[in-house]
Amino acid sequence: MDDREALGATVTAFVQSLADAGLRHTCFAPGSRSTPLVLALVREPRIRLWDHLDERAMGYFALGLARALNEPVAVVTTSGTAAANLLPAVVEANLSLIPLLVLTADRPPELRDAGAPQTIDQLRLYGSHVKWFAETPLPDGKPLTQRAAGTIARRAVTLARAFPPGPVHVNLPFREPLIPLFPSTSQQRDGETLTVSTEPEEQMLEPLAALLATHPRGIIVAGPQFDPALASVVSELAALLGYPILADPLSQLRAGPHPRDLVLDAYDALLREPAAVAALAPQLVLRIGAFPTSKPLQLALDAWAEAIHVLITPGNWPDPLHRATWVVHGSLRPTLDTLTKLLTQRSRHCDVTWSAQWVRLDRATRSVLAQGLTRLDEPFEGRVFAELATLLPDGAALVAGNSMPVRDLDSFFPAIERRVLMFANRGANGIDGVTSTALGIAAVHRGPTVLVTGDLSFYHDLTGLLAAQRHRLRATIVLLNNNGGGIFSFLPQAQEVPEHFEFLFGTPHGLDFRHATALFGLEYCQPPNWSSFLAALRTSLDSDHVTVIELRTDRQRNWQLHHELWSEARAVVRALLAEDTQ
Repeated sequence: MDDREALGATVTAFVQSLADAGLRHTCFAPGSRSTPLVLALVREPRIRLWDHLDERAMGYFALGLARALNEPVAVVTTSGTAAANLLPAVVEANLSLIPLLVLTADRPPELRDAGAPQTIDQLRLYGSHVKWFAETPLPDGKPLTQRAAGTIARRAVTLARAFPPGPVHVNLPFREPLIPLFPSTSQQRDGETLTVSTEPEEQMLEPLAALLATHPRGIIVAGPQFDPALASVVSELAALLGYPILADPLSQLRAGPHPRDLVLDAYDALLREPAAVAALAPQLVLRIGAFPTSKPLQLALDAWAEAIHVLITPGNWPDPLHRATWVVHGSLRPTLDTLTKLLTQRSRHCDVTWSAQWVRLDRATRSVLAQGLTRLDEPFEGRVFAELATLLPDGAALVAGNSMPVRDLDSFFPAIERRVLMFANRGANGIDGVTSTALGIAAVHRGPTVLVTGDLSFYHDLTGLLAAQRHRLRATIVLLNNNGGGIFSFLPQAQEVPEHFEFLFGTPHGLDFRHATALFGLEYCQPPNWSSFLAALRTSLDSDHVTVIELRTDRQRNWQLHHELWSEARAVVRALLAEDTQ
């Protein structure tokens, strides 16, 4: 795809998504840099164009349209001061709660702050006067770029309309040539963007209920969220649909007394087998909550491009793959309760063999992983979570550090009946502040709190340990010390730049953390074997103090053990799939 084709495909995806989301009116003023956008708009039959010669007057004209229609109206400008002339109308739209969509064409990044003509800083040009700002990616012909442009368009219209309504700004940088080659056929979509209030009405969810009822081969991907009561609601919905639940541990569905017949806990290893990704391709993906932790699951979701992707989210838009064609904004429990009610009132097509195949493969994968862990006498970071699943009492809180701990939690913590709340800082996925977050949870949580963290995360937040002494907290900190950045051993850097790996990524520190724990008056132990580790863990769970249990591992060996276990699991999955095809 050449530059003009890439440009045409991207602006077409953007404009069609504007129309899909309900945009029907756009005002524009003439300009060169906005050429790709206006040419795409004039090709879209669902959007009426209103021409203007002055951007300031155009902004207020669009304001009047939006006020009278009570729906989003867009304005398009070229780059430079043309965009600045919209500020008065944007301010008025913000204060008057009018859904105005501001689309500003721009120079590409390499021309900014370089003396290029008709170029000003348009990033967040309207500051706090808009509800949301986004910039579309530069057209490059990649499918992800086109999907991202479409997502930004749908999100912009949705947020302009959402309560309280107001202005939204999207900046669109374009490189020359500015005359696009448009695709010969329109891009097809399977859904639309839905905006639902925090107390969703039945009539707004009826089309989604109808969609779910007619797609029997679906899955539910339960992502991170904090409401433990959601588990029973999701389980009931899954039972009605016959959909297996791929339950991220942070979804609060891995642990608890809710029905777990359809809860899958080994998909991270299962979906490492390409044959499984192909054989288990769903018709529909229903995602609930934040984006899942598991990389194999993320890759599978991207591979399942033919499926209808539905996202139910409490407010943000967690869709980095830009696959969602149905997006429902609303409080999770009320939304799912309403969907469940609607589904009980209509006939449904269920495929029991579909969910049975998922469950069979998942349970076999978990069994292989469990057997492999019991054979390991040497220190292995993944085994920590399998042991915690056995030892944690009902009502415990488990906090996982980012990088490897949260991924090992996903891979090796099986579904259990006891209630264990699971936490991690997955908003920004950083390794800073992990210890302090866990101690804050421990300060108010009634049951025992266990933090599993890596050595770099522990080092980053050493000063946070002071809270344990000052507030007389009770917690267990399992410190997985592999002397550096263990997660980088799983990334391409380890194989592609081996000569620089330790210096740039492994970053060994050689710290003895027993001195830090002594400084803050904490209890400390470094068990030499698994039996000693389990004994220390039991003692700590009953203690009234903060105890640091350090487990020392070897980074390279840890990588090897992970891949050995995953290879065993993949072999079993392939064998079961072969049986199914005989």
